Amino acid sequence: MTFVGGLKAVLTDQNKLVVVVGGVTALAAGIYTTREGAKVMWSYVDRILGQPSLIRESSRGKYPWSGIFKRGMSTLTSKGAPTTNGNGFGDVILHPSLQKRIQQLASATANTKSHQAPFRNMLFYGPPGTGKTMAARELARKSGLDYALMTGGDVAPLGSQAVTKIHQLFDWAKKSKRGLLLFIDEADAFLCERNKIYMSEAQRSALNALLFRTGDQSKDIVLALATNRPGDLDSAVADRVDEVLEFPLPGEDERFKLLKLYLDKYIAQAGSRQSKGNWLKRLFRRQQQQRIEIKGLTDDILREAAAKTDGFSGREIAKLMAGVQAAVYGSHDCVLDPNLFREVVDYKVAEHQQRSKLGLKSDGKSN
Repeated sequence: MTFVGGLKAVLTDQNKLVVVVGGVTALAAGIYTTREGAKVMWSYVDRILGQPSLIRESSRGKYPWSGIFKRGMSTLTSKGAPTTNGNGFGDVILHPSLQKRIQQLASATANTKSHQAPFRNMLFYGPPGTGKTMAARELARKSGLDYALMTGGDVAPLGSQAVTKIHQLFDWAKKSKRGLLLFIDEADAFLCERNKIYMSEAQRSALNALLFRTGDQSKDIVLALATNRPGDLDSAVADRVDEVLEFPLPGEDERFKLLKLYLDKYIAQAGSRQSKGNWLKRLFRRQQQQRIEIKGLTDDILREAAAKTDGFSGREIAKLMAGVQAAVYGSHDCVLDPNLFREVVDYKVAEHQQRSKLGLKSDGKSN
């Protein structure tokens, strides 16, 4: 009754009504102004401190403070954990001579950083799926540098904004206190010869912007380019490169090691990884991933598969073993035996050969 009486008093008293309406309006205006002001302020912070839109992945995180948290969590989770394949390079299986060269570059880069000398830029070339991106990531980690990845194909769609985005990218990269390895995948997509007919004026401007920012050797940024077509790079870009590494398709011994690596990752550990995950996810997960039983799959059978998969990249080997996992889960007893393994390998080999034939026909038409 008190509330109803008070409401009547307000409605019948013009002065009180004006005060109430004015107060509510001021409150609403204050909330709206605060919200919009926060949006403007956050937009400004994001533009100044945030990660550039060209970056697809970075060890620094989107903001400076998130990178610190990310590295701290990475240190905690990796403490005492052995590397997957025992070579210190995670999922990367490379030819021993190439792996040795990358380790030498990592040591040289770390020493360059400690002596505050200019970094050396790198070019990684080879077929797709041969470990260029993973090797660059590991090289940065072993050198004690931050890591950031962008793709050359993302530059052309930016049009006239590309030059601005390139300068923002390098300004952001120079702020890394640890030094930063900037990995540009598919570099030929926007760093190709400037006399190409199909190259737009915006692309030429973006290329010139990168050349301007890399004209002198840097003490802050290691530029690592990756391409399947090194001959398409602009001569001025090639002149920026100090170290050239070829990433060939894995040989039979590397394919055998990759098969063992992904057999452990996709088959032997399938189902067991769930128990180490977030307890909240496990609580709401309806069905656990079923454990796979491996019967009779010897090293000799894996070596047989390694011989059959001549011409496969590391990525194709990973996809093959993911296909084996899918085939096992599609069976009744969830058991991987030699017959099922050979069946999937033969299917994937035939699929690879068919794709190669289609690629050759396509090349023949274009020529």
